[in-house]
Amino acid sequence: MPGMVLFGRRWAIASDDLVFPGFFELVVRVLWWIGILTLYLMHRGKLDCAGGSLLSSYLIVLMILLALVICTVSAIMCVSMRGTICNPGPRKSMSKLLYIRLALFFPEMVWASLGAAWVADGVQCDRTVVNGIIATVVVRTQIWCPATLRQASPCFISNRTISGTARSLPRWSATPQGVCSCRSRTTDYDLVGGDQLNCHFGSILQTTGLQYRDFIHISFHDKVYELPFLVALDHRKESVVVAVRGTMSMQDILTDLSAESEVLDVECEVQDRLAHKGISQAARYVYRRLIHDGILSQAFSVAPDYRLVIVGHSLGGGAAALLATMLRAAYPQVRCYAFAPPRGLWSKALHEYSQSFIVSLVLGKDVIPRLSVTNLEDLKRRILRVIAHCSKPKYKILLHGLWYELFGGNPNNFPTELDGGDQEILTQPLLGEQSLLTRWSPAYSFSSDSPLDSSPKYPPLYPPGRIIHLQEEGTSGRFGCCSAAQYSAKWSHEAEFSRILIGPKMLTDHMPDILMRALDSVVSDRAACVSCPAQGVSSVDVA
Repeated sequence: MPGMVLFGRRWAIASDDLVFPGFFELVVRVLWWIGILTLYLMHRGKLDCAGGSLLSSYLIVLMILLALVICTVSAIMCVSMRGTICNPGPRKSMSKLLYIRLALFFPEMVWASLGAAWVADGVQCDRTVVNGIIATVVVRTQIWCPATLRQASPCFISNRTISGTARSLPRWSATPQGVCSCRSRTTDYDLVGGDQLNCHFGSILQTTGLQYRDFIHISFHDKVYELPFLVALDHRKESVVVAVRGTMSMQDILTDLSAESEVLDVECEVQDRLAHKGISQAARYVYRRLIHDGILSQAFSVAPDYRLVIVGHSLGGGAAALLATMLRAAYPQVRCYAFAPPRGLWSKALHEYSQSFIVSLVLGKDVIPRLSVTNLEDLKRRILRVIAHCSKPKYKILLHGLWYELFGGNPNNFPTELDGGDQEILTQPLLGEQSLLTRWSPAYSFSSDSPLDSSPKYPPLYPPGRIIHLQEEGTSGRFGCCSAAQYSAKWSHEAEFSRILIGPKMLTDHMPDILMRALDSVVSDRAACVSCPAQGVSSVDVA
């Protein structure tokens, strides 16, 4: 894990990170060497031409240089496979090997330049040999950079109100192709923000199936603490629906990262009203727009007998829960359906208070409903312990992870901790671990099952309302193309989401389209109904 020191500087690459780059270069070099040897053996009798002796010498020296490079790269790869993540001792010779590899780079380039000069000087030899020399000059590419991963971010959601087991779900993911309509028209709804080509609104129309006249207000205005949202009429469910968009921009990310706690200004009997500052401010912005600008009054003037439903995904789900709490004094029948909301939203008292009017939906190992400052520190502590006591080299762990991603299987049948299953040592603190924890959590817990002590700035926060957990049954193809995944739904306690779970689907389970497919799978199978609530837990209307 420690970065290598080369030329008096520590680099952001460890000595055990060179197995796969070394293997790739080794394959290329060996194939290259075999091709040059074949070229030389097949055409050495045709080099009795003008400049032929130079070409013959060039090929021989090139094969010698390539052989030295192959030996060096093989040594680098073998040394990189030694030791473990936190035990770089067996790899202490890596820096010397890299210096040797770098030193071989310069004669390679010089010899390639000489070969290009000789060929350009008008060598009168067999064209196959000359073309082979040109190919050796062109193919001088060194590959020494790590691969990168991509992320997606959730987008807008729609308002298909809950039917059966939370039918309302994010439908406004990415903008579909061909729904932009470039036209100027007098709209029947309020439109705020940039949507000059009607692309965003065209996507909303296509995914929700609503008409223009069903929309009361649409805001694409997006700033820090100010989220886009819409207000529409769902005549099928007789509801006024407020939908809040999730994270989709840098401004939204900054809102997410404002993780300090502040007191939520609501009219309720709860004493402890701490909430996530960024999401609280975003919910307050939507509240001001709905009430002070008269948007909700306009909606209920059109449909006075309808009930109020608030939905949102991710950041929007957290804002929707806070917004529903703010509006409950004026609209006692308000219902909120939060899809994949963040765990670190508000206090335990508000979590319990919200169970009568808020339902959250979580898919699989989705990381966001398990995400909070306390959980991140706990995850960091557990990762440090596992890495420190890992008995397997990094390349084996990566190969096993790749195998699991491609072909499935049980990720737990490949132990990465101490041989013999000695777990007691994993409960002991790491040397210097205290310095790695944030300065806001000075107290250290020696129990691996205990959460870290938190400061008043970052107290433990909890998810909104009651939680429906969608879980995949059995195994499916890693890319979703081999077999359709089947899901079941159950009521879950918030304690089941008190730790971040590491897995291949911890990010993809958060995507709105995947969450929608999972919910459709559950709803279409009437036998997979939501289990009965536990005793002592008040029920909530999810129809």
